Amino acid sequence: MARILVADDERTSLILMRRLLQAAGYANVVLLQNSCEVLAAYQETPTDLILLDIHMPELNGFEVIGQLQALHDPLLPPILMLTGRRGHGEMLRALEAGAHDVIRKPFDQAEVVARVRNMLDVQLAHRMLYDQKDVLERIVQERTKQIRETRLQVVQRLGRAAEYRDNETGQHILRMSHSSALLARHLGWNTELCDVMLHASPMHDVGKIGIPDRILLKPGKLTPEEWQVMQTHATIGGDILSGDSSELLQMAREIALSHHEKWDGTGYPLGLSGTAIPESGRIVALADVFDALTSERPYKKAWDVDVALAFIKEQAGVHFDPNLTAIFLRLIPKILEIRHRFSDPVASPPAATTLAHS
Repeated sequence: MARILVADDERTSLILMRRLLQAAGYANVVLLQNSCEVLAAYQETPTDLILLDIHMPELNGFEVIGQLQALHDPLLPPILMLTGRRGHGEMLRALEAGAHDVIRKPFDQAEVVARVRNMLDVQLAHRMLYDQKDVLERIVQERTKQIRETRLQVVQRLGRAAEYRDNETGQHILRMSHSSALLARHLGWNTELCDVMLHASPMHDVGKIGIPDRILLKPGKLTPEEWQVMQTHATIGGDILSGDSSELLQMAREIALSHHEKWDGTGYPLGLSGTAIPESGRIVALADVFDALTSERPYKKAWDVDVALAFIKEQAGVHFDPNLTAIFLRLIPKILEIRHRFSDPVASPPAATTLAHS
């Protein structure tokens, strides 16, 4: 049932308007003789139409319109202004102020009913469109969320596929990705980008899917020819992750291509140096190497944390970004907390003590 709010300082006009509207079938009519009460009455209950006298004490009709418009309500109902004055000047001013129509007193009853009906029809259509837009926006948001979650699941499975090929544990991926996100946050990345880092970094070695087992799983040292093949996993990973516009996969591709570059330019695949190496790659390189050094693998024993940290310090400005290395070293207590939280299950004794071919 449409709710109509009528404000007029003349009690006789209010009573007449209520009888007129009720006779036309509009039973939910709220009468206000004090214009200062309009705003509160409107905010209390949704209203479909406002009939507003222009000339009222305390607040005139124009001032009441100003109060209503200040709410920035997208469903603000149409306003029909009432005036006893002649001339086009006041009518024009009312329309410019935001009124949808103006009726002069004494008014024709049939004209009032017709205009009220038309305005209520317009408001009903407006409300339906608004509700439909709201529903559509919720549907779009839900579908976007589903697409994002599906993409994330695909990405996580890609990372898991690389783990299985390289005999790495899922715990390593969790440790290095959480450490990478921690470093990014302390570099000043915002929360959203840190979350992207958390989910993109597990794909850093996805290109190992394309490396033959005889090289990838070789327990001993690689020959120069084998090492050249092994290095191609960075570009293979970049190719696998290319062609998608999502921020997640774009960062994952950037990391896959750059996390084996070194600060001094001796890394691969492009031989980038210094800040030419994407920051995401520099972050993952540090987090990945530290966790790889301190983790046990079938082909090597785990390094003692102090020994690994000494190596990290030694490689600052050589392999690693020196500024990032300083931040990493300050965060060691939190890095070790991450290691403890995602520790590996107890494993059998290692078969060899050589380092990983990373």
